[in-house]
Amino acid sequence: MSHFLCKTSDIEDPGSKSFDVKIKRKTQSIFVVHKDGQFFAYYNNCPHTGASLEWQEDQFLDLDKALIQCATHNARFLIDSGECIAGPCAGDQLSPLSISIKGDEIHLDT
Repeated sequence: MSHFLCKTSDIEDPGSKSFDVKIKRKTQSIFVVHKDGQFFAYYNNCPHTGASLEWQEDQFLDLDKALIQCATHNARFLIDSGECIAGPCAGDQLSPLSISIKGDEIHLDT
């Protein structure tokens, strides 16, 4: 089963977008990153504090748009794996979600 999130063109490359979706009857904040034609999805919470990552709505990437950045304590994460490579949670990683691209649509696999 899948849940429609948005069209692929709704997220710039590179760019990111957040969504509130129901997962197992609970509303969860998630985000999708578009980088080099690929899409990656994660739960929107930092492994260090559990805080939301974005510093502004839909802004999850650092200034160079090369890494995911936590607004709370500046941790940096690889876009393709969610691994923290800098900051207080180095070695931890974001919790990934499974998504699929169907035509020009991004779907969360549930």
